[in-house]
Amino acid sequence: MKAYQRLLSYVKISTPSNEESSSSPSSQCQFDLARLLVEELKGLGISDVSLDEHCYVYAHLPATEGLEHCKALGFIAHMDTVSDFCDHAITPVVTEDYDGKELPLGTSGRTLSPEMFPHLASLAGHTLITSDGTTILGADDKAGVAEIMNMVEYFATHPEVKHGTIKVGFTTDEEVGKGGKYYDIGYFNADFAYTFDGQTTGEINAETFNAADANVTIHGVQVHPGRAKDKMINAITVGRKFDELVPEAQTCEHVDGREGYYHMTNFNGTVSKTTMKYIVRDFSMEGFLARKAHMRKIADFLNSVYGEGTVELELVDSYFSMYEVIKPMPIILDHARTAIKQEGIVPREVPIRGGTDGSILSGRGLPCPNISTGYQNGHSVYEYVSTEALETCARICINLAASFVK
Repeated sequence: MKAYQRLLSYVKISTPSNEESSSSPSSQCQFDLARLLVEELKGLGISDVSLDEHCYVYAHLPATEGLEHCKALGFIAHMDTVSDFCDHAITPVVTEDYDGKELPLGTSGRTLSPEMFPHLASLAGHTLITSDGTTILGADDKAGVAEIMNMVEYFATHPEVKHGTIKVGFTTDEEVGKGGKYYDIGYFNADFAYTFDGQTTGEINAETFNAADANVTIHGVQVHPGRAKDKMINAITVGRKFDELVPEAQTCEHVDGREGYYHMTNFNGTVSKTTMKYIVRDFSMEGFLARKAHMRKIADFLNSVYGEGTVELELVDSYFSMYEVIKPMPIILDHARTAIKQEGIVPREVPIRGGTDGSILSGRGLPCPNISTGYQNGHSVYEYVSTEALETCARICINLAASFVK
C-alpha cells in the first residue's frame, strides 16, 4: 500500500485531542485509530505490538539476524489532530495533475492560492490531497503515521533488506502538549528516536522553543456601581492592564525566525474574577527565563497598585528545546542528512517554531529530533500534501532505518 492511500484512510478517523480534558488520552476517539494501527501492524506480521491505557501504540521489529548490536532506532508520530475545524467528518479531496494555480476547496468558497501559499507553485504536476475546505485535513500528523507504517510494511515484505532493531511508537495528545508525558521510554527501549511530524520535505528540526504556560487569575472587588468610588476593583480592568504591560511587539503575530513571543490564548472576565492564559516561548534559555521574569514583574507591579493577592500568576513549564540533548550525539543528525540526500534533496536544518513530542521525550532522556513529512499549513482548512511528497518522505524513513547497519 502507498503512503498516500494510508493517509486517505487515516484522516477519515476523527481524533481531535481535547485541551480542556485532564484524562489521558484527552479524547477517547483516539483509540479508534490506535486499534486500527494495532491490527494493521499485526497484519504485517509484527508480533510484538501493544496498546496501553494511555492509547500509546508500541511495536518492535527485531534486527536482521547478526545485526542485534546496531543502535535501536525509534520512529514516532502522533495520532491526534487539533480540535479546530474538526467538528464534522473530514472529506479528503484528491486533485490529480495539479496545475499550480488557484484551487477551489470543494464548495466551501475557500481557495488554495499560490499567492497566499507560494510553496504551491512548486507542486505543479503533482497529485494534491486537501480537505473540502470546511475542516482540517489531518495530515498533521497522520502523514507521519502513514510514512512510518509504510516503512514497517517495506521491511516486513523485504526481508533481504538488512536493518537493526526498529521501535515504532504512535502517540496521543501531541497537539495539547502532552504527547510524551506518559510515554513509557523504558518499555520503548530505543537508543534514540525520530519524530516524523515536520512540514516541507527535507527539513530536520533539532531545535524547538522552550515553552511555558502562564495562568493569570485576577480577584476583583465587586460592589454596587452606584457606590463604587474608591471601593470597586474591576478584575476586567486589571486584566486589561496586565495585557497592556506585555510587550505588543513581542506577541506572536509580530515575530518570526528565532524570535520568541508571548501569546494570550484565553480571556474570561467578570468584575469579580478574571482569568487569562498565555503561552510563553523562546529559543534561548536566557530569553525564556527573562520572559517568565517579566510576567512575574507585571503581577508584582499590579499587586503593589491594587493590593497583594489581586493578581495570582502560575507559570508551568511545558517543554524545553531538545537541542541540548541532541547536540552531544551528532550521529543522530548525520544519518538524517544522509537519508534525505539519498532522495536527491538538500537537507535543511530549521529551528521549529513550536514543539513536538520530541521536545518532551528529549527532556525525559530520549534524544529525538524531528523529520519532515511533506504536508503544509497544519492546523488550518488550507492544509495540503502531495502524494509525491508523502512517498518521498516514506522513502527517507526507510533510508534512515537502513543507514545504521554496520
